[in-house]
Amino acid sequence: MSVDRSIETAAPLPRIWSILPGPEVMRALGMAVLGLSLTLVLWQLVVTLFGVPSYLVPAPTDVAGALSRDLPLLVEAAVPTITEAFLGFLLGNTVALLVAVSFVYNKVIEEMFYPVAILIKTIPIVAIAPVLKIILGNGIEPKIVIAALICFFPTLVNSVRGFRAVNPQLLELMHVLSASKTEVFLRIRIYSALPYIFSALKISVTMCVLGAIVGEWIGANQGIGYLLLQSMFDFNAPRLFATILTASVIAITGFAIVSMLEKWVIRWDPGAAM
Repeated sequence: MSVDRSIETAAPLPRIWSILPGPEVMRALGMAVLGLSLTLVLWQLVVTLFGVPSYLVPAPTDVAGALSRDLPLLVEAAVPTITEAFLGFLLGNTVALLVAVSFVYNKVIEEMFYPVAILIKTIPIVAIAPVLKIILGNGIEPKIVIAALICFFPTLVNSVRGFRAVNPQLLELMHVLSASKTEVFLRIRIYSALPYIFSALKISVTMCVLGAIVGEWIGANQGIGYLLLQSMFDFNAPRLFATILTASVIAITGFAIVSMLEKWVIRWDPGAAM
């Protein structure tokens, strides 16, 4: 009995450790760090040897100095951008998933509104942003909607494809068992769609940061986008590059969080599941 209890206690450990990066991921991370380091060294050499002025292209050391000097300012600017991007991420992906479900279960709705979704996607986001500012004002709302619009289409397309990428034999089995549409969705379709959904989420989590920044360009008095414009108008290239780096860190962090969540949620081989 004590052996069984010890086995049951130890069983959850592999689940916890499964979200941690394995040797292949660590090797890829190491190669990425090496490549980034070589790029920074080359950048520093080019700027130093050719005497490029810092107001045009700052050296990595100048950018590092700006990061250290303006860190409180960068953190203060990052908070509203992260808030806008996160809320836009939630809104855009939630709506996309709901629309995808309606498309899968109602062909008429798909035929009517899929072209509308494509039309919205083809309109440049910088063209939509001023319209949203006029309609929603100069607050946080237009930034959230812009971030949501960027997230919407990739998740919609991938989710529709995932919900339909079900093994026909499984559908036949559920039909034989007299399963309802809700049971088929919860037990079959959602598991089939999860790999597709997470692929879209990893795209949208980086793009929503861009959407929030574009919204701040149109009109804001805070945020990463506002600080980018302010640094550009002040000809403060080191702070401009430091702000760009901050935006990249926000996007990369979001990507890493979604990737870890994907590894924790999807514990099976998606290819084998098909």
